[in-house]
Amino acid sequence: MKATLDVLMSRLRMKQLQLLIALDDHKSLHQAASAMAMTQSAASKALQELEGMLDAPLFERSKSGMRPNQFGHCVIRYARLLATDLSALCQDMAEIRSGKGGHLAVGAIMGAVPDVLVPALETMQADQPNLSVEIVEDTSLRMLTLLDDGRLDLVIGRALVSDQPAKYQYQAIGEEPISVVVGYGHAAPRARALAFADLAGYRWIVYPGQMPMHELLQRELDMAGQGMPPNAITTASTFVTVAMLQRSAKLVSLLPTSVAELFARQKMLRILPVRMQSRQQTFGVVTRRGGTLSAAAAQLIRLLHAGRAQA
Repeated sequence: MKATLDVLMSRLRMKQLQLLIALDDHKSLHQAASAMAMTQSAASKALQELEGMLDAPLFERSKSGMRPNQFGHCVIRYARLLATDLSALCQDMAEIRSGKGGHLAVGAIMGAVPDVLVPALETMQADQPNLSVEIVEDTSLRMLTLLDDGRLDLVIGRALVSDQPAKYQYQAIGEEPISVVVGYGHAAPRARALAFADLAGYRWIVYPGQMPMHELLQRELDMAGQGMPPNAITTASTFVTVAMLQRSAKLVSLLPTSVAELFARQKMLRILPVRMQSRQQTFGVVTRRGGTLSAAAAQLIRLLHAGRAQA
């Protein structure tokens, strides 16, 4: 392994990795060479040199073009990651020179946004007013893909949803309480306590299968002696969920309590007094194992931990 690493460190050129990306995009050596402003013979030689360094063929040649094999897919993934990191480096350097203060890209699950991410970013923006921040709110699984591609610096979510959680560094932050919600004008009983059995006549808006919130609802309904509703509406969008709840008195759903309280204060939703029997879900900071954090990312992580310690 060390010999291979030494060879790559001394002989690998970024032009070769760019060629791999172009080949993956165009599926043709001729088109890839044209996109790289190289002759086809030069592109062929560069590919042969790279395959020689790695001691493995990377593409399969066929009538439909050049298709990466399993080695090729692996190398292309890291080539794209390196290209993204270098692009981010150039962007950060340019922004620092211009006085903008760099760039930070953060992914966060819905429940972590109101009470975890927003307060930390407010503190950070007061300290670094020229820092540009990009926020992606999505499922943990989708954001881990963006983290793998180098498009996010860190994710506030869950690493266990990945089929390879060991490739991430995970630092627990806290728990994510979940509430049962309906539209503000919903006719659900205003009792002191309700059970899932009391909601049997309503239609559920649920999260896609394999998501933690979907599995939580499934467990709760199972313990209440009910199965998952066959006529459920499936969406991972908070906006869609809230919009539909507001329009119908026949719908009910789950939301992270922090998000539910935000909409309840605006009299858009009502939180039902339904007690969950399952353990509360946990989340944390997820970063690439072995990756190097920017100063801004490291500062945000410190603020996230400090904020939860004070909560």
